[in-house]
Amino acid sequence: MQVTNTIFVGRPSKQIRRALPVYFACIFIALVFFNSYSGDTSSLKPSSIWKRVWPQSPLYPKTNSKFPKKIWQTWKVDPLEFDERDSGRARTWPQKNPGHRYEVLTDGNDMDYVERNFGPDGLNRLDVVYMYRTLTARIIKADLLRYLIMYVEGGVYADIDVEAVQPVDTWIQAPHDEGQVGLVISVEIDEPDWNKHKILGPKSQSFCQWTIMAKPKHPVMLRLIDNVVAWIETMANKQSKGVAEIELNFDEVLSGTGPSAFTTAVLAEMAIQVGKEPPWEKFHRLNESILIGDILVLPVQTFASNQGHSHSEDPEPIKALVRHHYHASLWPSRHPRYSHPGYGMVEECNWTPDCVHEWDKNVANWDALPQEAKDKQIAEHNKMLDEKFAQEEKERLDREKEERENKEKEQLENCAKLQIEKLKEHPLPVDNQTEIPKGDAKPAETPTLPLVLAPPPAPETNPAEPRKPATDNPRHTDAIKI
Repeated sequence: MQVTNTIFVGRPSKQIRRALPVYFACIFIALVFFNSYSGDTSSLKPSSIWKRVWPQSPLYPKTNSKFPKKIWQTWKVDPLEFDERDSGRARTWPQKNPGHRYEVLTDGNDMDYVERNFGPDGLNRLDVVYMYRTLTARIIKADLLRYLIMYVEGGVYADIDVEAVQPVDTWIQAPHDEGQVGLVISVEIDEPDWNKHKILGPKSQSFCQWTIMAKPKHPVMLRLIDNVVAWIETMANKQSKGVAEIELNFDEVLSGTGPSAFTTAVLAEMAIQVGKEPPWEKFHRLNESILIGDILVLPVQTFASNQGHSHSEDPEPIKALVRHHYHASLWPSRHPRYSHPGYGMVEECNWTPDCVHEWDKNVANWDALPQEAKDKQIAEHNKMLDEKFAQEEKERLDREKEERENKEKEQLENCAKLQIEKLKEHPLPVDNQTEIPKGDAKPAETPTLPLVLAPPPAPETNPAEPRKPATDNPRHTDAIKI
């Protein structure tokens, strides 16, 4: 007995040992709470909030679930206020998918959606709510919002300038089964030969994020949300600015929230699910869908056809499921990219090898040129830009005129149909009708009512006016499809 007492001198009692885990848990919770909420709550960060990932991830259904029959788009205004072009694209989604619910989040209701789903009564991600409320960069908010929607709701997301070509129910084909798929995406840029290029390299291999189909709570979406929030915080700290004041260039947008960020998150999840990150060779010149983990990757022609690169013009049997029209925004003008004073942007080559090589060569030899040659090249480049702008303006005005004429024609046709329907419901009095003669005599011509239809006056268009940005949501321009 004496030996036993000697050996265990200083050992805590049994009751204390039982209570130790509780004590440690209380201390840990107190430290987390103090670290999260001490000081100004507007400085909430992913690191200080202790992201509530652990109660969210298990909610993701691993197998045998169906994709929600929902189609989501985001835009500046309500669908009733869409212009003709946007309205025409948007209508294709419910027309091709009558069994799906269709919903548009706008600048007027997006904040309410985020607060309701990520605030204290939702997933309690106050860092997400704070970031979304504080951000002023519209393209960053547009990218983040699609990830938030897909995480909470699932279904299909499509940019407003994306047209539905095939029904959503046809997107997953045998031998793949919907129950085993959690995310459906497509290749966008497949130009691996340029992966070492200083400017083109980071965006030479990417998946498309202007159209996504996901099941709710998919880990790729959660990873994207966390990555975007952390990246915004990093950029703000790097620039010593608040979140609302950060300034971003074109490539930073792509890598922070756009296709490059999306591709990084997808590849990371693939690595977790199958044990290693698949090489891009698996997606290069893809001619049939491939399932890696629960992520189904479709060929480039399905979501990103006719880009002028990445073999996206390859013929049948691969069919386009959607068609991107690249008209929704001028956001790149707010986030500049590198443009050489004499040779412009390498992206204008649209991945054409001869053009890219020529651009690289000219830029490399620029410093050796005499000043007179530089001035001449700059003048020629500026002239080319002016001519290009004038051509784009002409095309814009012609397009707007055509849309206006089509709308007026449609209004006239609708008015004529209404008058005919009214005549059927309320025919002319018998006294005013012409008696039909008997025998072979030809009936007298029935007097017709003149249709006096005054179309609405066309808005005045001044060709000299500079082009105004249409909106600030999705990501591409007509000139550069990258």
